[in-house]
Amino acid sequence: MNNMKQFFITLIFTLTTLSAFSQQPKFEVKFSEPLAVYIFVQNLSADVPDNPFKTEFTKSIFYQKKYQELIAQFNSINVSYTYQFEDFPFFSKMPGRVDRLIKKNLIECSSIEDFKLRSTGLIPNTDLLKLASILSEFLPIYKQLIYDPNKDKFESQLKSFSDYIKLKDVPGYFRMGLTFYNSVWDNSIPLKIAFYPLPHSRGFTAEAFDNYAVGALQTDMKNYDGLLSIMLHEVFHILYDEQSLAVKRDLTSWFKSNPSPNSNYAYLLMNEALATVLGNGYVYGKLNGQIDTTDWYNQKYINLMAKKIYPLVCEYILAKKPMDQNFVNEYVKIYQDNFSSWTKELYNLMTYRIVLTDDQKDFNTIGQNYPYSSFSEYEENISQSTIDKIKSIPVTKLIIVSNEHENKLQLIKSSFPELKAWNYEADKEFTYHFFLGDKTQLIIINKFTSPTINLLNKTFN
Repeated sequence: MNNMKQFFITLIFTLTTLSAFSQQPKFEVKFSEPLAVYIFVQNLSADVPDNPFKTEFTKSIFYQKKYQELIAQFNSINVSYTYQFEDFPFFSKMPGRVDRLIKKNLIECSSIEDFKLRSTGLIPNTDLLKLASILSEFLPIYKQLIYDPNKDKFESQLKSFSDYIKLKDVPGYFRMGLTFYNSVWDNSIPLKIAFYPLPHSRGFTAEAFDNYAVGALQTDMKNYDGLLSIMLHEVFHILYDEQSLAVKRDLTSWFKSNPSPNSNYAYLLMNEALATVLGNGYVYGKLNGQIDTTDWYNQKYINLMAKKIYPLVCEYILAKKPMDQNFVNEYVKIYQDNFSSWTKELYNLMTYRIVLTDDQKDFNTIGQNYPYSSFSEYEENISQSTIDKIKSIPVTKLIIVSNEHENKLQLIKSSFPELKAWNYEADKEFTYHFFLGDKTQLIIINKFTSPTINLLNKTFN
């Protein structure tokens, strides 16, 4: 009897699973007021560059001490907790992030009170209660300043875009991405696209996580071909992230075994370059009837690499082939043949960085001068343990020595076999770089009085 019961349970589970995977992928377009309020308050911080939300707020009657203090309280709440998927190779899968779980709950909740109930345990209750209270305070402000003045236009856009994607083969583009990435998806899980209105703006921001793509919708946006291609760009990031552990390990091993000295930096660029080719290149071209001849991405390295690998990616799409070792080798060759100089360009190197310094002010300096970052980590206090940590991470390594120069430089030298023959003058300022065995640049700055950024900018001069 127990065996028969187990058989039926297994059969039901199998049929349910097959049904889920046989369904068409589903896309839902929505507006989430709680999420929109959260993003609104985020953008009011003094640390955030000028933006349409801040402009409307600072010229309003709400620009007063009470609300400025609430913004400061909002900024003091730590939602940047993360957790790693330790089995996956470095940089192959996004870490779990509490701030994204908070956004997920904001999208799904029916009210701020509902959000509070859903989010218990994500952050300490004192912080959660404070966050919910601040969002409740700013909800009417957001509606008065942003949503209500743009309501008719935004709701019309939302309906028009929902109707538009029903006319396009969005499930087909999704399946194309699944095949190319050799990824995994259960079609019973809908892809949810959450928009919020962004008035008086030409810029566009978007992000993707789990089964959500979140984007600002400019209130004068009319180019739905461009908008859909951008949102599918974000969906392709999700598909890359959801590759199985076996696929991730294969990809990583193919890059590591490639003999090119540029293979590691090519790998670090791949996620963004592929999403750009597929979304902004291929999908946009299909929707619009012709390839976009302008920039596909507003970052030089991603844009240029995406355009160069476009024919290679199209070859695999047309053949309905997943990424394989031959693809990786061809991809690296394109990087090697066209962009090998990028491994000596700071704006590229600092996109993937770990900074080790004894001076905390250096963290702000690097962040302000090199704000675009796909991976950035900061370690304080130069010691054997912190050096060992940065050695294990295959990104650009920047070490800034500003005290105990002789001892710390000797520690650095003894920690990297590649520095065995390195000679230095500990009592003089200098900037030194070396290409390590893990195919990353190590930059060492010995600083006394000069600004850190001046010394860093001398690295390849």
